[in-house]
Amino acid sequence: MTYRIDRVAVIGAGTMGAAIAAHLANAGIPSYLLDIVPRELTPEEEAKGLTLDDPEVRNRIVRQGWERCLKARPPNLFTADRAEYVTLGNLEDNFDWVGEADWIIEAVVERLDIKQQVMARIDEVRKPGSIVSTNTSGIPIHQIAEGRSDDFQAHFLGTHFFNPPRYLKLLEVIPHERTLPEVLTFMKEFATRTLGKGVVVCKDRPNFIANRFFSVTGAYIINYALEHGYTVKEVDTLTGPVIGRPKTATFRLLDLVGLDVMAHVNNNLYPAIPHDPYREQLKHPKTVALIEGMIERGLLGNKAGQGFYKRVTQDGKREFWELDLETLEHKPPTKARFESVGKHKDVEDVGERIKRLCAETDRAGEFIWRIISFALNYAAYIIPEVADDILSVDNAVKWGFNHELGPFEIWDALGVPETVERMEADGMEVTPWVKEMLAAGHTSFYKREDGRLLYYDPARKDYVAAEVDPRIILLKDLKADERRVIAENPSASLVDLGDGVLCLEFHSKMNSLDTDIFEMMVRAREELEKDWVGLVIGNQGEHFCAGANLFLVGMAAQQGEWEQLEAIVKQGQDAILAFRYSPKPVVSAPFNMVLGGGAEVMMGASAICAAAESYIGQVEVGVGLIPAAGGCKELLRRVVSPVVRYAPNADPLPFLQKIFEIVALAKVAGSAEEARQWGFLTQADRVVMNRDHLLHEAKRMVLEMAESGYRPPIRERVWAMGANGLAALEIMVWGMKEAGWASEHDALIADKLAYVLCGGKLSQPQWVDDRYILDLEREAFLSLLGEQKTLERIWHMLQTGKPLRN
Repeated sequence: MTYRIDRVAVIGAGTMGAAIAAHLANAGIPSYLLDIVPRELTPEEEAKGLTLDDPEVRNRIVRQGWERCLKARPPNLFTADRAEYVTLGNLEDNFDWVGEADWIIEAVVERLDIKQQVMARIDEVRKPGSIVSTNTSGIPIHQIAEGRSDDFQAHFLGTHFFNPPRYLKLLEVIPHERTLPEVLTFMKEFATRTLGKGVVVCKDRPNFIANRFFSVTGAYIINYALEHGYTVKEVDTLTGPVIGRPKTATFRLLDLVGLDVMAHVNNNLYPAIPHDPYREQLKHPKTVALIEGMIERGLLGNKAGQGFYKRVTQDGKREFWELDLETLEHKPPTKARFESVGKHKDVEDVGERIKRLCAETDRAGEFIWRIISFALNYAAYIIPEVADDILSVDNAVKWGFNHELGPFEIWDALGVPETVERMEADGMEVTPWVKEMLAAGHTSFYKREDGRLLYYDPARKDYVAAEVDPRIILLKDLKADERRVIAENPSASLVDLGDGVLCLEFHSKMNSLDTDIFEMMVRAREELEKDWVGLVIGNQGEHFCAGANLFLVGMAAQQGEWEQLEAIVKQGQDAILAFRYSPKPVVSAPFNMVLGGGAEVMMGASAICAAAESYIGQVEVGVGLIPAAGGCKELLRRVVSPVVRYAPNADPLPFLQKIFEIVALAKVAGSAEEARQWGFLTQADRVVMNRDHLLHEAKRMVLEMAESGYRPPIRERVWAMGANGLAALEIMVWGMKEAGWASEHDALIADKLAYVLCGGKLSQPQWVDDRYILDLEREAFLSLLGEQKTLERIWHMLQTGKPLRN
């Protein structure tokens, strides 16, 4: 049978159900979102004279759940209008809608009896062949499906999303023994390609992989902290970015999850795993007393306004007070400083950083070693119960909790033989299959042979090749073959992607633009005159490009090196413009932060293939500057010029005002789709849900453009409104300054921006050459660098990471 998902029904509009519907909307998939009918009126409804039969009342619960979803921050939707993909209803009046769905997702309360009741109703109305899944976080899948029809059983499985579904990559897919293999295969592909998920197939065991690992190892962290007198701040300092984990670390994460939720999960998990000796970590007396005491006092976390942290306003300043784990009273924030952390925190490779920290003997080193060694051993223990392979465990931990490395990757970084020796010296009982692996002469969990990733399989007692997704291109693997590296300097490389397609890769710090990158851009353009089919501008760093190297710009301006600065800016303008008029297709592949010069590089390509999670903006105003590598020119070309060209009787002023506000207010689009609405992307540009596939899709786009006979545009002209437009924008600036929304320096920057966007004081609106706008950009940029207040903004940003209003 061929499966296709055109419409989904989500049952349950709580935090997860509503957010799942929102993410389906992000993927362009319409859904029905259903919840129960209220059993009594609210005082407000009674005051309006409503009854339980009124539609407004009957849809109250689903509406409130959806409204909470829409108000959540960070936002669950790519753009506000994506909400139109979700239709609200209730489980009594609209349950027949379930029969229209190709995929039915149950996301109701975590109670087996209620889930079974919902499944019985679904079985009565679903169409044959429709896929049904539960979003349970730990109830056995086979129990939820008990008593259902054969077709239901064959098309039923678990799909455990992590919250928030838009941002957390992991989707645990859990088949039961009667799930058809083709259903599992289809759902893996659909979730990977269409929803952008990292799919891990789990066994039908309590809490599956990620939550099983997190519950037990997280409990151990708290237990160890309580036994050895570590504070909340100390624990979060040692379990956050310093060991490759998010800033939420341990206690901030529990505040986010909710203490009551944590207690509920642990209480359910403990009796479900009687065979697991590590389950006793869930019932540590000190931790149980702590959590029960906090729940009694209403210290539930963020939803209660206080938990392990409490937000307090002191003298007009917001502070986060931390909980004293002994007294359960909040106290003013303290700084947790450890000599070993200070010594190693800047080690770039996270595996090497953890290794060095574990080797330290101070309180920080001892704590990190204890929690890491416990986590490594527990990860080994749960294989093969929750999964047969180490790759699934590593991916579940990385994708579910945003850890940089999975436990087996960390173990390899520490060195497996020496780590096992130290564990045993500490009295730890190392999982037997790990010792068997070492005894057989295998000293690592992963290795590479002939460019392939191999991982150790405990069942086969040997290495097996990891499954290869042809849509994932890894630049580091390609560059391992030096023949693939066409050119390289400290900030950029040219890499052969195969099939005649080059990749221009940035690898400077934050991928910020500097002269080395500009030189490699020139080299890339020269290469396109040869036999190459086209070029992808992309990389696999943390961000696509965070803009120009601000330190170099600030230093040159402070030293008055104006000729050098102008030459650098001109070099960047020329390099980007050369891509625009390249005889062969150039596709940029932006992702994550695409700021300032990064946005200009992106827009300078022939076409854009953007990751859905791309945050794009011309933010130069924040450091007292304006775009100077084509940002103003491109927004005029993309937003204002088409209005005049295709609707000559329309007024272009509102469109000019739109791009002026985007740049003057340093707005950053919250997704690639929002960036499209603002004009950074066109309707012809592509958005890719799964960032892992980005380079592959960009390469495919180059090949498609070349195959269809790509020709570069002729020399382009852009519409400049001249003096009339400038007057309108200057009035806007004056109004902002008079209202106190803009400082004198803000107004100076905005006036220069307005001058550039209008093409100066032209006596009448007219078409101008794109280089005319570039010259104005460069002139304004350099003049602003001569302002002391701009230099103050630059140095403040470099020192604090925050903009200065002066």
